[in-house]
Amino acid sequence: MEGEGAHLAFKSRWHKTDEELCRHSMSFILHKAIRNDFFQSYLCLLERLPLVKLYALTSEVINGEMQFYARAKHFYREVPATEEGMMGDYIELSSTDIESSREFLRKFVGGPGKAGTDRALDCGSGIGRVTKHVLLPVFKSVELVDMMENFLDEAQNYLQCKENRVKMYYCYSLQEFTPAPQKYDVIWMQWVSGYLTDKDLLEFLIRCQNGLKDNGVVILKDNVAREGCILDPLDSSVIRDLSILRSLIEKSGLTILWQERQEGFPEQCIPVWTLAMQKDAGLS
Repeated sequence: MEGEGAHLAFKSRWHKTDEELCRHSMSFILHKAIRNDFFQSYLCLLERLPLVKLYALTSEVINGEMQFYARAKHFYREVPATEEGMMGDYIELSSTDIESSREFLRKFVGGPGKAGTDRALDCGSGIGRVTKHVLLPVFKSVELVDMMENFLDEAQNYLQCKENRVKMYYCYSLQEFTPAPQKYDVIWMQWVSGYLTDKDLLEFLIRCQNGLKDNGVVILKDNVAREGCILDPLDSSVIRDLSILRSLIEKSGLTILWQERQEGFPEQCIPVWTLAMQKDAGLS
């Protein structure tokens, strides 16, 4: 309730700014400054208090751009299109991450009642690190989607030896992307769910269900907060705790088949969890 009250108070003050300050003084520069200061205060509030529940994290439109997403895209313009860039200076953890992901994937594909091995979708693919080391060894073909065009350009070089099995490169942010109906055996989301607001993550998970074949699985691997929700203002992402993440998944209509914590990472690292989800059979 405390968070809701703060949100409503900020909303009321912003409305007053829109309706009175700008209209009567016509000081558009001051109006813009106050809006920017307001948004900074709102981000600070989100960072310090565990307010982020369903729909509480919002992205207000300022000057025609959604700041939450614009900040993330601005951040990634400076990230090199390399494995080191994809791992955020934790390149030494890449092999541990890959081996764990391979073992996790094997639980859900290639057997009776499991997902097939025809086609996978790598969401937030970057240059294709997961595609190359986790998905292509299992699936006949893989498609990649990422918001950064330069990452996808580099992916075509990085995956060159297997280019005939990489069928499509989609340059979209996930809040703007819709998987084709009943096309994928596995939809893999790694270190990307935190770049979506609660509302957009929920809606993307709903769209993913329509993109799955029979027995298809969505696998989400990401940093998980120990409690509440943490906003990283540097790259404009959120780290949700497991209860918040599970709540969003369950509200989307997906059923969680299995979840496990990543082992082998240093204790000082934020915990990483992997969850496998499947469309509720009753909704098919």
